[in-house]
Amino acid sequence: MLEFAWPWLFVLLPLPWLAARLLSPARDNAGAALRLPYALDGMDAAAGAAPVASWRRLLALAVWALLVCAAARPQWLGPPQDVARTGRDLLLAVDASGSMSTPDMQIGGRAVSRYAAVKAIAGDFIRRRVGDRIGLIVFGSQAYLLTPLTFDRDTVLKQLDESSVGLPGRQTAIGDAVGLAIKRLQQRPRDQRVLILLTDGVNDAGVLDPYKSIELAVAEHVKIYTIGIGADAMTVGGFFGPSVVNPSQDIDTRLLTQMAEKTGGKFYRAHDTAELAQIYREIDKLEPAADKGQQFRPVDEWFWWPLSLAVLLVLVLAGRALPLPRSVRARFAQ
Repeated sequence: MLEFAWPWLFVLLPLPWLAARLLSPARDNAGAALRLPYALDGMDAAAGAAPVASWRRLLALAVWALLVCAAARPQWLGPPQDVARTGRDLLLAVDASGSMSTPDMQIGGRAVSRYAAVKAIAGDFIRRRVGDRIGLIVFGSQAYLLTPLTFDRDTVLKQLDESSVGLPGRQTAIGDAVGLAIKRLQQRPRDQRVLILLTDGVNDAGVLDPYKSIELAVAEHVKIYTIGIGADAMTVGGFFGPSVVNPSQDIDTRLLTQMAEKTGGKFYRAHDTAELAQIYREIDKLEPAADKGQQFRPVDEWFWWPLSLAVLLVLVLAGRALPLPRSVRARFAQ
């Protein structure tokens, strides 16, 4: 729909009429600037002011009306759109160490690596977080911030999809990942700081002790949800034939449990992709996305339409007022 941001400016429309009624007309010059002993044809008309043509009056009034219309800021309002009223600052810290390439997960009946499963399922979680600022940390021997906190979920998804196992190193620095997340969440509101940490191993690298990182998270009011990923049994080939091994025996469940409980979060164990998907759905419920109760309507400014038309009419008036060159007049006379 069309509306005006400053409709009160339309009170200026009768200003030219009021000026014509209230202001006294210009006085005639009693003394002539040039005295001639004889009169010429048309000299009487030249001595006085030429009457203004009615069409010029109408164009001038139209110009004034268009300028007032432009000043009132006409706007076109688009259809209402839902927007988030409040949101969380949510960081995903994903283990990209060498062990995340273990193919003990399944998607669509085929074996995939743990990291491929995380990409697929965490990607769906990110898409649902409308209204939240989401950031992405990957960690191995070091922890790196791939995406700072942003509303642009497409960028987070792209960075997650383009990351790979071993990118931050082959070991696991859980403490450094938590420390980096705390640093990035420090400036955000206390009740909105959430970290989801996913790993399949034990802290064996990095500078910050993981138990010290728990204390920092508690002090900074960062809630941590921890996920340990990896199957309990996996068949592998060997010299004496296939055997069943536990590829997840290194997961430090004690650390992950303490980290979650002391910060107000929760520890989850994902043995397969179905459990991992269920975990993300549960976190989605525990940390609901932003309320969509508010709406906004996109606004397009249309002031330039009446302003452009007013300028065009002024050019028409100016063009008709300018005298034509003698050569041009001679051509029209022929």
